Amino acid sequence: MPARTPARFRRIALIGRPGGPDLTLPLTRLATFLAARGHTVALDAETSQSIAVPAAATIADEALADTVDLAIVLGGDGTMLSVARRLAPHDVPLIGVNLGRLGFLTDIPLARLEPTLGAMLDGRFAEERRTLLAVTVARGDGSDSQAPALNEVVVNRGGLGSMIDCSVAIDGRFVYAMRADGVIVATPTGSTAYSLSTGGPIIAPQVPAFALVPIAPHALTHRPIAVPDTSTIEITVSRGRDAHVHCDGQAHFDLGEGDRVIARRAPHTARFLHPHDHDYFAMLREKLHWSESPERVKSGGR
Repeated sequence: MPARTPARFRRIALIGRPGGPDLTLPLTRLATFLAARGHTVALDAETSQSIAVPAAATIADEALADTVDLAIVLGGDGTMLSVARRLAPHDVPLIGVNLGRLGFLTDIPLARLEPTLGAMLDGRFAEERRTLLAVTVARGDGSDSQAPALNEVVVNRGGLGSMIDCSVAIDGRFVYAMRADGVIVATPTGSTAYSLSTGGPIIAPQVPAFALVPIAPHALTHRPIAVPDTSTIEITVSRGRDAHVHCDGQAHFDLGEGDRVIARRAPHTARFLHPHDHDYFAMLREKLHWSESPERVKSGGR
């Protein structure tokens, strides 16, 4: 009997990270599963260059956003960050299959791939929108560079090892100047990444805020703060021979004295689909190894 025409997500792109874990088996398995359900399956151009999947065609990168209803990303959070930045302006929903380590954004384990994905494709999913940053590097010579960030933008010292002096303004108002290894502006998504390791707060995805987190400040009175995500944050390097700015750890720019990094909320959001029973705080317990489970608490810890 021929596969039925799916009610939703008829055209699906599969995207993996070449050079990561061997994707041939999971991609072939996933493409076969989707084709049997009646979905049209394709690989993005970069994935198809290193992996041949008979059940899947190839879509050129420039055509990807306009020709698919859903993208399934196989890999870790770094792969998902890259794909989310690329597809967010086109409102393409994303599902993540975890082949990495922590998997804050890629939440479907390979061992439960078919039943979990099948239920989601039948409509049993939770949708979540994640805020991105639009970052501009404004240089003293009048030139500028732009990049998006889903996790964070980081201004920090380079390999020479000396601290940098920088000043921070929010919505045109001076906030502070400090000497430090750097400063992070993190979205709620990025609050569980680099920001967390430097003492920043965890911000639930529904909270409309950015975290402004100093990195090893010389004065210990400089503490992380949360600001509305409607804010425009401007960081100026006043002194630093080897400063840099990094967006999601994947776009990098050198900074000179007097250069400014301007971060504001992007006009578009990343669109993630999770299993219908997705629980953000249960995910935090698992990924961050918080010790007590609800079952243990109810039983008195026995």
